[in-house]
Amino acid sequence: MASPLTTLPRPTFAAPGAGSAGSPLREHYDAVRRQTEHLCAPLQTEDYVVSSMPDVSPTKWHLAHTSWFFETFVLATHDASYRSPDERYAFLFNSYYVQAGERHCRAQRGLVTRPTVEQVFAYRAHVDAAMRRLIDRVGDDRAHPAHPLITLGLHHEQQHQELLLQDIKHVFWTNPMRPTYRERTPTPQRVTESRWHAVEEGVHRIGTDGEGFAYDNEGPSHRVFVEPFRLATRLVTNGEYLAFMEDGGYQHPELWLSAGLATVQEHGWASPMYWERTDEGWTEFTLAGTAPVDLSAPVCHVSYYEADAYARWAGHRLPTEAEWEVAARGVRIEGPFVEAERYHPSPASVSAEGLSQLYGDVWQWTSSAYVAYPGFVAAPGAIGEYNGKWMADQWVLRGASCATPRSHARLTYRNFFPSDARWQFGGIRLASGA
Repeated sequence: MASPLTTLPRPTFAAPGAGSAGSPLREHYDAVRRQTEHLCAPLQTEDYVVSSMPDVSPTKWHLAHTSWFFETFVLATHDASYRSPDERYAFLFNSYYVQAGERHCRAQRGLVTRPTVEQVFAYRAHVDAAMRRLIDRVGDDRAHPAHPLITLGLHHEQQHQELLLQDIKHVFWTNPMRPTYRERTPTPQRVTESRWHAVEEGVHRIGTDGEGFAYDNEGPSHRVFVEPFRLATRLVTNGEYLAFMEDGGYQHPELWLSAGLATVQEHGWASPMYWERTDEGWTEFTLAGTAPVDLSAPVCHVSYYEADAYARWAGHRLPTEAEWEVAARGVRIEGPFVEAERYHPSPASVSAEGLSQLYGDVWQWTSSAYVAYPGFVAAPGAIGEYNGKWMADQWVLRGASCATPRSHARLTYRNFFPSDARWQFGGIRLASGA
């Protein structure tokens, strides 16, 4: 009989580009599910189970929760024969869907050693088998009621792919050994000049127009009036943010919102998250390990409070989300997304013209509170809790980051986080009056 401590076989990870037969929906499903497991390939079993702060979920939980989503919102309704491998998983892997049942405490997810990592991968395989049978029946019939739920589940999983990376980064940072997730070759460049992209005043339509996938909070499409404004053609760099720090930016109360200053003083903030001062200068922890701060790269892992204070110090402001979308309309959605496997923002290209770094580096804080668009109505049932219930005490970020999947990025995307959140890939783009 094998010892209970015997090391179990680890799952095999297919490359995200590996093909699969079937309909476009089946191919999309298989690609997204493979990519999640591909992101786990550098991890050891011990890495999967850690929660380093209440906002950070263990990798194992992300793998299970994204499967629970398909189980709960797709299979439970559209496959009468489906049975969960363990009914207790519904309690463990629900996140915040109150109408879907009781939930395990978020801050205690790192205490759940069972099910094991191997059992979670078996759970994923169980759900995948049922989902593939269902998708084969649905085909590409967009009128089938399961089709939009499956598509939503895939974008939900892509969200969790980004969360998985930002969470494991925090887990590795809290480890004194500061392990490396994946090696990469730094590409420092000279800092390109930041210019202004001017937009005239006028009435514009923002929000989703119904073409392609979008979350419910991206609509309805509606008209907004914007005064003339200018948007910086690139992101704020580490070097520029360092100048703010060296000028005593964290110590000047006139630069900070009251709650921001209180947060800075309570937590002792004096730099972006993951920066550390050494005898040789500032270093930054990345998913490729610790390295000297690249002064030409975009500043990352700053809160709304820090972004707002920096903008005030620079004599400018953060854009509204309407300004960001109006200025970005017509710009190609391109950048070093997660598929580039850099997992860190890149310096602006010297040859870039017009607006650059809108996507694929950092999410960009706006000065817009996360509230409902005019006419917004949440979907009925538990699925309606996805976005609508968070429309208070949050700020909108626009764009996409180096951890965002390319097919998940879009012009109208409304990301949102609380004012003091820093562990996500958030950065700064300045705006100004005309």
